[in-house]
Amino acid sequence: MQIREPNQLFNFEKYPTLEKDIDLKQRAWIEVKGKAIETNVSQLRSKLSKNCQFMAVVKADGYGHDAKLVSEYAIKGGASQLGVATLKEGIRLRSAGVKKPILILGNIYTKKDLIISFKNDLMPTISSIRECLICNNIGKHFGLKFSLHLKVDTGMSRLGFECTKFVQQFKKIQSFDNISIEGIYSHLSSADELNSLDPKSTSQLQRKRFEGLLKQINSYRNKNIKIHLANSAGMLLDEKFHFDMVRVGLSMYGYNPLVTIDENLSLKPALFLKVKVAFIRIIDKGVSVSYGAKFVSSRKTKLAVLSIGYADGVPRNLSGKIKVIHNNKFYPQVGSITMDQMMVDITGSNEIKIGTTMILLGSDGDKMISPVSWAKESNTIPWEILCSFKNRLPRVQVD
Repeated sequence: MQIREPNQLFNFEKYPTLEKDIDLKQRAWIEVKGKAIETNVSQLRSKLSKNCQFMAVVKADGYGHDAKLVSEYAIKGGASQLGVATLKEGIRLRSAGVKKPILILGNIYTKKDLIISFKNDLMPTISSIRECLICNNIGKHFGLKFSLHLKVDTGMSRLGFECTKFVQQFKKIQSFDNISIEGIYSHLSSADELNSLDPKSTSQLQRKRFEGLLKQINSYRNKNIKIHLANSAGMLLDEKFHFDMVRVGLSMYGYNPLVTIDENLSLKPALFLKVKVAFIRIIDKGVSVSYGAKFVSSRKTKLAVLSIGYADGVPRNLSGKIKVIHNNKFYPQVGSITMDQMMVDITGSNEIKIGTTMILLGSDGDKMISPVSWAKESNTIPWEILCSFKNRLPRVQVD
């Protein structure tokens, strides 16, 4: 048989060579359903009073979903403000053309960063008189008022003015001519705990402490200051936590943080994690799979090698504990999850081939795998699972 030269088989000149030419679905990727975000926000927004605003929390790249995309659909669903964690996250949204008010939930404390925040029309979270003075001086320099939110610590022991000093410090802040207090807020530490409706629970004590401070500063007299306390769990827990605005993260992405409270929610997960089969091999009985030989085949086994691993954000401690879906059927992951790949037992399947797409998170037919189930198996929380996916996983909008 005559063997032809490669250049007789292919026209190499027509094949692209740049990174931009690589198929986004070449190995593993995250699909995002923007309409699900919009629907979730609309449904959650309907549970608030007409005067209570909805802040969509899009920090950590929109909980791994793509902050720009999430912001766009959250606004369509009724979000009037956005929350980010860092200055850079806020600037990226402004650069993407987002015009809504944006609150930086993290602490900005240098004059340089506060000037950058001011110039990008971003509202910083302020936790001390020191930062208030810097913001006032910046506003004075530009002949404008610097918009910001004051945070008070009611029990998180993280950011915020100390409760015992806040009233006195607030009175001093009110004398500053070049700042505009757009909001006063605190953060619940335990709203997703089972006992949060108990009058003696941490969440109820934080709420009462917060209300006491608001009463002392007569906050009700200034309708321009947005009072906010509730995260997703707090919002669903009780309308007493709503005040003028709620800050919603996890629920907006399709997951209910309160397992004991249904609230007739039909939230739709917006994220699907998908991966291609890179290789298929058959091993005999008694053959070990992956690092550490933790898994040994008990029969002749057909394996699919999937192009995803812990470098993409799949926790290694989920090794041997999770399944994947193809064509409405579960297949178990076996052996240690490696940096870039994992193995799945597909024994008995003749339809799965190299290049076949399988689902790690999401649904197919009546089969579904949620970040909540991964979190339970990994002894963590779904927030961490969603925020762990790395940038080398392309985000693909599928609406």
